[in-house]
Amino acid sequence: MGLLDSVDWQGKIFKNGEWTTGRGGDYPIVEPATGAELGRMGLATAEDVAEAGASAAEAQKRWAALPHTARAAVLRKAGDLWQQHAAEISGWNVREVGAVPGMAGFALHVAAEECYEAASLPSRPHGELLPSEQPRLSMARRVPAGVVAVISPFNVPIILGIRSVAPALALGNAVVLKPDPRTAVTGGTLMARVFEEAGLPPGVLQVLPGGPDVGEALITDPYIRVISFTGSTPVGRRIGELAGRHLKRAHLELGGNSALLILDDADVDAAVNLAAWGSFFNQGQICMTTGRHLVADRLYDEFVQRLADKAGKLPVGDPATDQVALGPIIDARQRDKIHGLVTASAGQGATIAAGGTYEDLFYRPTVLADVPIAAPAFAEEIFGPVAPITRVSSVEDAVALASASEYGLSLGIVTRDVMRGLAVAEQIPTGIVHINDQTVNDEANAPFGGVRASGTGSRFGGAAANIEAFTETRWITMRGEPATYPF
Repeated sequence: MGLLDSVDWQGKIFKNGEWTTGRGGDYPIVEPATGAELGRMGLATAEDVAEAGASAAEAQKRWAALPHTARAAVLRKAGDLWQQHAAEISGWNVREVGAVPGMAGFALHVAAEECYEAASLPSRPHGELLPSEQPRLSMARRVPAGVVAVISPFNVPIILGIRSVAPALALGNAVVLKPDPRTAVTGGTLMARVFEEAGLPPGVLQVLPGGPDVGEALITDPYIRVISFTGSTPVGRRIGELAGRHLKRAHLELGGNSALLILDDADVDAAVNLAAWGSFFNQGQICMTTGRHLVADRLYDEFVQRLADKAGKLPVGDPATDQVALGPIIDARQRDKIHGLVTASAGQGATIAAGGTYEDLFYRPTVLADVPIAAPAFAEEIFGPVAPITRVSSVEDAVALASASEYGLSLGIVTRDVMRGLAVAEQIPTGIVHINDQTVNDEANAPFGGVRASGTGSRFGGAAANIEAFTETRWITMRGEPATYPF
């Protein structure tokens, strides 16, 4: 029996261990490739958040009190379930998100690995002994933060939810998850079902799809202590501001406009292969997507021609029924934003070497050549299948242009001399660097995060980042006899 076949989840939210009607009613789950209704999803309100926060706080105490081996066992079982139900989850991911099957498979692989990696956290040392000038035992101990709110986006809902949910749970926290309403089955309902089947106690994970009102309620709720948000930089700024007013930690993984530098000694065929994947994978709807191609003058014309030829041959269509490289954009609003950036950039002097057209929500992979640095396709995050290319006359020019962006998420450098590539990378502020690879990569045990307008640094991935993100530090001292003081 499938994960969704065994419960009455249609039109429901998951609150305090029960599938219940949200106070916001319900809404249709729409398949972007066809416009068909795939089912109904419950919609939460701020009142649901208040109830979930209170019940999560009570459930968290019991969860954190369990032996570390019990928490680790739940995470390991969850990892197994992602694999056991891969066909069902992948099918939903393809239809609800518009992901091609390869992308869905990658997301499931990462989800399982995130759970396995998180399963190692409960048994790690959670503190250190400190020297003290007093006759006492002094220590710093990591303790669960309490209740963590996770707000995840539409584009890769499995990965961008589980990478916070799994380590937060493993470290003894409860989680209230708000997935994007457009992809709430893949990003929320299925995640709740995985952990429900894995034996997670009721109330420790709650799923509340909703709009900005639900997000604001999560940030201001008195029981929620940490906010883990993945999404756009403008929204991230507002969340950070609101969290700051309420003295809460906000871990913000935000937008990007990542550069791929093609140095003058690069292999053009290899560079084109990397560039196409970096800009067109998942329809460019990834925060790490290659948003700027900075190409050495000596290779520029050949690179543009070959990338345009490749883009023109990539099949675009319904990933549930056709063998395609690109599926649909999530909705018309996002498609129109993409097209607006393309046409505006063409109006400022960029040349559309391939693509620049769409049918329904299917946007052709697009290559923009000779993109001026003032054009919106160069300066802004497109979040679509667009490869803007700019000619650079020197490595110094490439470094200056790559560094000029307000973003600092990922960086790719293509060169036959890897040490030269590393030396170049050290001059460009980003949270992630890939030499001889494109900008889109993710592994559960690697730190992930950006600098500048791309977020608040590496707060996901790897034991150190996860423990820092989802625990608090307590100073504890112990004496054999009570201390005495002069009055």
